[in-house]
Amino acid sequence: MKYLICGLGNIGKEYKDTRHNIGFHILDHFAESKNFTFQPGRYGDLLKLKYKGRILLLLKPNTFMNLSGKAVKFWLKKEKIKIENSLIIADDINLNLGKIRLRNKGGDGGHNGLKSVESELNTTNYPRLRIGIGNDFAEGRQVDHVLGKFSNEELEQVQSVTPNSIACIMSFVSIGLTRTMNSYN
Repeated sequence: MKYLICGLGNIGKEYKDTRHNIGFHILDHFAESKNFTFQPGRYGDLLKLKYKGRILLLLKPNTFMNLSGKAVKFWLKKEKIKIENSLIIADDINLNLGKIRLRNKGGDGGHNGLKSVESELNTTNYPRLRIGIGNDFAEGRQVDHVLGKFSNEELEQVQSVTPNSIACIMSFVSIGLTRTMNSYN
C-alpha cells in the first residue's frame, strides 16, 4: 500500500517558521526524527520511505500554498495512490493553537491550500490533519497572522504538539483513518 503525506506551506526563507508553514514543520520534524532527508523533485521536496510494509511518500510542495493541489494531484497520479490514502496537513485558524483534528472530508475553511487541493481533485472527500494556529488577531489582520512567525511561547506549544501529530500520521497509515480519528480527535 502507498500513501501520500503532504504538508502544506510556502517555500522561501521569508516563510520559514510561519504559522502557515506548520505542514512543512511537521514533515521536517518527522524526517529529522528518522534521520531522513528530503530530496528535490517535481512540484516539491520528497521523501520516500517504508513503514510496516507500506510505502510513504512525504511531500512539501514548492508550488506555494495557493497551487498546492497541483503537486498533490501530480504525485497521486504518478504513484497511483488512492485519495483515501493521502493525508493533507494544514494550519487552521479555527482551532486553538496546538490542537489537532483529523477528518476524512470537509470544507476548506477559507484555507487557500485546501481550496487548491479540492479544486484539483474535484472533491472535498480526502483525509486532512488540521493543526490549530489560533485566531488571536485583529479584524482584517488574518494574512498577517497566518504569515507571521510564532512567538516563543507559541513555538513551545507547537513543539509540544509536533510528536503527537507525527504519531497521528503513523497511526493513519497503520490502522486507518477511522480508528486514528477515534484516538486523536
